[in-house]
Amino acid sequence: MYGVTPELMRMEKNVDAMGSTFSIVLYGRDWLNMESAVDAAFEEVHRLERMLTVHRPESECSEVNRHAAQGAFKLSAEFFQLLYRCLEYSRQSEGAFDISVGPLIKAWGFHKGTGRRPDDKEVKAALAIVGHRHIHLDPAARTVRFDCAGMEINLGGIGKGYAVDRMASILKRRGFDTALIVGSGSSIYGLGTPPGEANGWPIDIRDPRDSRKLAASVLLKDISISTSGSYEKSFWADGRTYSHILDPRTGYPAQGVLSVSVVAPRALDSEAWTKPCFVLGRQWAAGYGPEESRIFYCEDRPDAAFEWLR
Repeated sequence: MYGVTPELMRMEKNVDAMGSTFSIVLYGRDWLNMESAVDAAFEEVHRLERMLTVHRPESECSEVNRHAAQGAFKLSAEFFQLLYRCLEYSRQSEGAFDISVGPLIKAWGFHKGTGRRPDDKEVKAALAIVGHRHIHLDPAARTVRFDCAGMEINLGGIGKGYAVDRMASILKRRGFDTALIVGSGSSIYGLGTPPGEANGWPIDIRDPRDSRKLAASVLLKDISISTSGSYEKSFWADGRTYSHILDPRTGYPAQGVLSVSVVAPRALDSEAWTKPCFVLGRQWAAGYGPEESRIFYCEDRPDAAFEWLR
């Protein structure tokens, strides 16, 4: 019938990629167009996995790790821009964010999804070939070069956030303005507002000590949230727990924090900044954390209050 607006429909789909699950909740009035847009967004995730993962020898990231120590290696425009942004995060975070942690990840066994306690000599050897200062980009030639043989970059600390941003961009270009995009539950972007929620998509931050409880809630409207927690991946050895969140400056897991959540305009930013805020501690996060962001902090102390720092 002319003049009748089609009913608003809700679609929810997910896909496995990058070693995790990505999901989309999308609202629209044309089911076929919704399906097409969601499929395009998921294909983008698979494309990025093929480019960014270190677990595929044919990926651009793996190619860089094989060749950049031998001389300048030509990059795609997209990969170059991503590396450039990562080095900016490193400089702004005093080295607490560092994509060259590949040797440390291997030394601690986290690349296998488990973990092991390396001896101090192993840590020292890995640390000798870690550091963003050893990565050199040439904007004119669009190349990257490593100072040290054995260096390896790992984009696991920003890959999901970047993918979430790209998915949101595709949905917007397809004409959709109401969606929730989730990467592994740790990086989330709320596009527009869902029906009945004028202020945004309601997102709960779980209590890192008890997943049945809530530590805080936040509303996302054209903004993202990412969370990093010591509880995500860890192992027990020598009478203590070792987290997968490594301090690139010392070579050892960061201590004193249970989880950090960062709300920022882009998921790339929110995911990247959770690591420095976790590694550098509450005082740094409160005073020197990223601009245009909110930070929710959970310290690892029995009497510590969970709080928004800004």
